[in-house]
Amino acid sequence: MQKPQSVDEYINSFPPEIQKILSQIRDIIKIEAPNAVESISYGMPAYKLNGKPLIYFAGYEKHIGLYATPTGHDAFKEEFSRYKTGKGSVQFPLSEPMPLDLIKKVTGFRVKELSN
Repeated sequence: MQKPQSVDEYINSFPPEIQKILSQIRDIIKIEAPNAVESISYGMPAYKLNGKPLIYFAGYEKHIGLYATPTGHDAFKEEFSRYKTGKGSVQFPLSEPMPLDLIKKVTGFRVKELSN
């Protein structure tokens, strides 16, 4: 499969139920970070603010990955503790309701951090 050239292309490559979740996450990021530059980086939707990485997300068969490195994960360590995490990543299972409010808080945190 060819790598997507846009976030629309990326989202549209998933089944409809996952497209809906990915679109919701994208909408949250656009609302919280209206000045962020959207692109595809590392094969996933990526957002930069003031030339610096803000947040990334990715869809998988059984989860949604969120990458708010480096500080977003440290700041929300407690909230992320119920999910599988890795260095700079958190996995939200598709078998559970997507924590959209938490994604909004993490994005807002990163926006404030990169706006200083």
